[in-house]
Amino acid sequence: MKLFKNFLYNLMYQIFTLIVPLVTIPYISRVLGPRGIGVNTFTTSVSQYFVLLATLGITTYGQREIAYFRKDKKKLSQIFWEIEFLSIITSVISLVLFLFFILFVFGDYKQYYFLQTILIFSCAADVSWFFNGLEKFKVTVLRNFIFKILSVIMIFLFVKKYSDLSIYIFIVSCSTFLGNLSLWTYLKGYLCKVNFTNMNIMRHLRPTLLLFLPQVAINIYVFLNKIMLGSMSSVEEAGFFDSSDKIVRMCLTLITALTTVMMPRVANAYANGDNSSIKTYLKMGFGIAIMFSIPIFFGLESIAAGFIPWFFGKNFLKVVPVIYIELFAIIPIAFSQILGIQYLVPIGKTKQYSIAIVLGAIVNLLCNIPLIYFYSAIGTAIATVISETCITLFEFLYVSKNVSVISLFDEAWKPFFAGLIMFITVKFFNYNLETNIINLFIEIFIGGIIYIAVLLLLRYSTLVKIKNTLLAKK
Repeated sequence: MKLFKNFLYNLMYQIFTLIVPLVTIPYISRVLGPRGIGVNTFTTSVSQYFVLLATLGITTYGQREIAYFRKDKKKLSQIFWEIEFLSIITSVISLVLFLFFILFVFGDYKQYYFLQTILIFSCAADVSWFFNGLEKFKVTVLRNFIFKILSVIMIFLFVKKYSDLSIYIFIVSCSTFLGNLSLWTYLKGYLCKVNFTNMNIMRHLRPTLLLFLPQVAINIYVFLNKIMLGSMSSVEEAGFFDSSDKIVRMCLTLITALTTVMMPRVANAYANGDNSSIKTYLKMGFGIAIMFSIPIFFGLESIAAGFIPWFFGKNFLKVVPVIYIELFAIIPIAFSQILGIQYLVPIGKTKQYSIAIVLGAIVNLLCNIPLIYFYSAIGTAIATVISETCITLFEFLYVSKNVSVISLFDEAWKPFFAGLIMFITVKFFNYNLETNIINLFIEIFIGGIIYIAVLLLLRYSTLVKIKNTLLAKK
């Protein structure tokens, strides 16, 4: 019951994060325009490499270690402070390097880069991994709700034109920093006094570096896509791909809600030698991933042509063919998150996870060079689909040594069939209704009802279990 409750907490927040862009992105796209969006995309992509260096795999590693020792308060406190001090050290190193590059290497957009140094401070202040490892998701979710709402209000109050791009970046960066800082007020009660002289901070460096490698690779095909587009084509093309990528990644946060909850649970089961529960959690996670990713794919494919120009504005019509292609990456990404973050990482198979991600990043880089040259943003979308599919296939090869992969797809045809029925229905309404916010929600609502109804008629076991759990709570 606690697992399901935590999933609902995260699911509600992730749904909220889906709704917020429906309000902010159309506004921001219009007031900043393609160039403003492109500059923000380009500079943010560059700054994310320094954010990545600051985090150094600590978020995932910290969550896993806290899950391993959450019943031993003394050990828990020792591990928390060792990992947190390591986080501060890596953040300081990253900040110094970022400032050096801003002052002596980067030629353009210096003012925007300076504002994004706030994100480095956010990394040092972030202790969400501690609460996630304890499965105290309510704490982090409530914090996220509050600061997300405040940032939206500030954006509408102060961002009015292209010249307000600096204000927009400042608001986004500060909301992240203040949100992370606020979590420190909840730490009291979970920790006890420790002897700081007996700390061994550096023992955590090697395992965090092992998790740092796949994160670097992930960021290569997430952020380098946009940097390469901005350099080889134009910042406008980078903005078009980023707009498509935002929609895709935004929808995949529903899967992230699941992996965030399941990861500490699987790690704790592994620490206790409970292999049976690990396999049960994997099958459960896969069932939910399929149930969510298929309607996301079919739903967006059915409304994209009318939704994109309404959502981003007519200046972003080039996003339509890009998103049509990138949507094919949704299902592989969903599978990859379950196999990697929910299964391989918590059971200590970080090396196998890293190899899969690095190979995928190499594939992405090799595909990007010719595809961007010939097809710009569309080429990057194609490269993304190819690389994400390769990552998932590599992970399946590792998982198949311990788990029957075929058993994970026992009922996969049911969501696919339900998604196809939903696609046909929504496409019909999309052709016959004017594109506006009301009709959009009508189409989403009707599509969702049809999808769930078909799954219930087909007795899809994952949905039936969720339904029974909800009814049991009443």
